[in-house]
Amino acid sequence: MPKIVVIGAGITGVSTAYALIQSGYEVVVLEKQRYAAMETSFANGGQLSACNAEVWNHWSTVIKGIRWMTRRDAPLLMNPAPSWHKYSWLAEFMANISRYRENTIATARLAIAARQHMFDIAEREKIDFDHVRKGILHVYYDKAGFDHAAKVNEMLVEGGLDRYAVGPTEISTIEPALTGSFHGGFYTPSDSTGDIHKYTNGLARVCEERGAHFIYDAGVTRIAKRDRFTISYTRSASTGGSAIEQLEADAVVVCAGVHSRSIGAMLGDRLNVYPVKGYSITVDLSDERSQASAPWVSILDDRAKIVTSRLGQPRFRVAGTAEFNGANRDIRDDRVRPLVDWTRTLFPGITTNKVIPWAGLRPMMPNMMPRVGKGKMAGVFYNTGHGHLGWTLSAATSAALAEVIANEIPAEARLAV
Repeated sequence: MPKIVVIGAGITGVSTAYALIQSGYEVVVLEKQRYAAMETSFANGGQLSACNAEVWNHWSTVIKGIRWMTRRDAPLLMNPAPSWHKYSWLAEFMANISRYRENTIATARLAIAARQHMFDIAEREKIDFDHVRKGILHVYYDKAGFDHAAKVNEMLVEGGLDRYAVGPTEISTIEPALTGSFHGGFYTPSDSTGDIHKYTNGLARVCEERGAHFIYDAGVTRIAKRDRFTISYTRSASTGGSAIEQLEADAVVVCAGVHSRSIGAMLGDRLNVYPVKGYSITVDLSDERSQASAPWVSILDDRAKIVTSRLGQPRFRVAGTAEFNGANRDIRDDRVRPLVDWTRTLFPGITTNKVIPWAGLRPMMPNMMPRVGKGKMAGVFYNTGHGHLGWTLSAATSAALAEVIANEIPAEARLAV
């Protein structure tokens, strides 16, 4: 049985491990954090959203980014400090504007397929993750925003999504808790929400029960190959120092989020993954009035670039913003405050005296499409760069990659040593 090392235990890495176990491989997962799902998969917006498949490669995104550069609380914030990685990424981002329509439709199709994959896994493995299947409602305040959304909707529908326009009265009917004056919206009844951290940890436990070996506190430092791969990694020692350990494998799968760029470089591959920071707050709905005032339908406010999810009865997740500021994980009050203010404005009955802020780094490729497939070196594979749709897409990309690996390295035969 071939041994495959998966680097990364976020949603994509754990989903990949599961798909490989199902295909008959021996799997070892290396994760630099102490537990699974402790970086970008910890507290995202919670949406499983095929309706959010529109890629960002559009001139309107560039114009907004330039216009908002002086606003510290802007939905899209660009640190203008020079960085070769950032500006090379932006150049490739703009080069892919011509593929905006094609990539949006392709992402929608992939998201729809992934959604069913994930639902099937959760049901089969009995994973509880506060799943709420009440759809996602996009809201727009003016005709211009709504008209642009109508054009996007044509692409999403072409990709196979069941999504339709609604007026102000229908918005109130779909989610009575939502307050505000809206021109209209679009509703996707088949989309849903849940707790990505709970799901990823639940799936990791299933993988361990099926024989996968997870090694935590393991930072990969070097990957070499002769007949097989030798992966060197550091482990935190009980004395407070660190020790270097090694393991051998027949193949390596990189699912390391924003760290994929440096690990890919070890393997001779260029992955132009950029860390785009997003923020979230988790509101403790500790009183009955707050619980009654929080929505169950997921909301996406296109103007504010904010999304919501209801995580069971006691928690409400509000997330959004995009910040181009390198690998910076600082939680800034001026970026968190708009999420709190937005919650108070649109859901005034919610008490926001117990709010947990968080910031994570989305691993984004310049074309907004995940990197899934083979590397230059035989036995190297990638499933990374999913950007703002990591949870939505990971089940499908993992299943697809497992097929690619099965064609290259049959599960019933071990590579020659």
